[in-house]
Amino acid sequence: MAVTEPLGASPLGGAFELTTPEARARGSQSSLPGRLGLAGLLVGGLVIAASAGQTERLLPVSVRSIPSWLAGPFGHHGVDLRLGGLIAVMALLFVSYALVVRAADELSAWAVLICIAALLALVLLAPPLLSTDVFSYMAYGRMSALYGFNPYLHGPSTIQLDPLYPWIGAQWVGTPTVYGPLFTAISSVLAPLNIAGGVLAYKSIAAISSLVLVTVVWSAARLRGLNPVKAAAVVGLNPVIVVYGVGGGHNDLLMLAILVTGVYVLLQQKQRTSGALIVTATVVKLTAGLILPFALAESAGRRDGARGRRAILTGAALAAALAGILGFALFGSGPLHLLGTVQAIQNGGGSQSVPGMIFHLLGFADIGRIPGLLLDLGFVACLVWLLRRVWVGKLDWITGAGWATFALLITAGLLLPWYVGWLIPLAALSSDRRLLITAVLMTGLGLTTL
Repeated sequence: MAVTEPLGASPLGGAFELTTPEARARGSQSSLPGRLGLAGLLVGGLVIAASAGQTERLLPVSVRSIPSWLAGPFGHHGVDLRLGGLIAVMALLFVSYALVVRAADELSAWAVLICIAALLALVLLAPPLLSTDVFSYMAYGRMSALYGFNPYLHGPSTIQLDPLYPWIGAQWVGTPTVYGPLFTAISSVLAPLNIAGGVLAYKSIAAISSLVLVTVVWSAARLRGLNPVKAAAVVGLNPVIVVYGVGGGHNDLLMLAILVTGVYVLLQQKQRTSGALIVTATVVKLTAGLILPFALAESAGRRDGARGRRAILTGAALAAALAGILGFALFGSGPLHLLGTVQAIQNGGGSQSVPGMIFHLLGFADIGRIPGLLLDLGFVACLVWLLRRVWVGKLDWITGAGWATFALLITAGLLLPWYVGWLIPLAALSSDRRLLITAVLMTGLGLTTL
């Protein structure tokens, strides 16, 4: 079978079964390293959730010190971890995750799923973690729904009298939204909520999206002949996804849940639905669009490849048309400014990127225009090379998309820790061990940003 052909439904199907043949063959017994890894993740998650209210570095910059009505059930009863303690906890999370990934083939489904549920519950009980983005989401929604400002043309500085304003990150108050019209529409619907209710709503959306993502990855792994327990563990127990993604209420998880569902239905040969879902994910956050050319290249080696590509494009075009209608109805021509805003933010990433960090260590003030252009060209060249390999059948399309995502992360002008989550589901669904190791190492990089 050509590597570009997604595996069809096996006798196992795509059902979410808690007992796999592999687990039955092993007697469903977990290895000691795997159990230690699960325990370490639970301990690390509990320490972060219980101590966040007292540890400034775990809180968004704008909410230090955090009021009791936003601190969550743990309140201010935890301890101040300080920098040394926080580094130790993050190291524990990384080492524990690495142990779980390595020993995942020997872990039982119940152990993994219970640990995922427990971690999600812990970060939901915690205050908002490590990012002010959740307040920006609320601000853009309020701008549109309550004040009549176009969030694609203006930043939150237009609502300085709103009680939410002091909570917005200072670097974003003059920046229009960088999110797709579907997510901005969702933010508008949530606009009437108070600050605490809004934080809980966005964190809940992220947690539910994470559960959907785990479920879909499990089913997709079965279709591809991979161990679904391992795939679920790689995604659901990833500390960046749990602590930054769910703890910070980031919309990246909503985007990933929709996107990976699009990948799953493509594995089931539902091309039109897949194209529509990939574009829908892009209307939440533009990053999802990177998968579409790989989905199109995937069918190149098939007899019905041309028909499959037409079906994908038909679904994508229909979703894009509906998104355009929604965007224009709610925000006029504002979404047309989205790409320009994203580019401006990427150009101003400074040391918050892999190239920027390297330039900073070398003593340069910033990346500079010419090196930045060379990085962009390098990414494009890598993307074209990967697409060609997928097209001619020398590379699996999900693996190709994973390496393209990695290339995007290391060449981007701005790399925030939760962006690492974009790579994790693709690595979980790839049979390329190197991509999985890379995803684990990128997780470590994400956890070092405090």
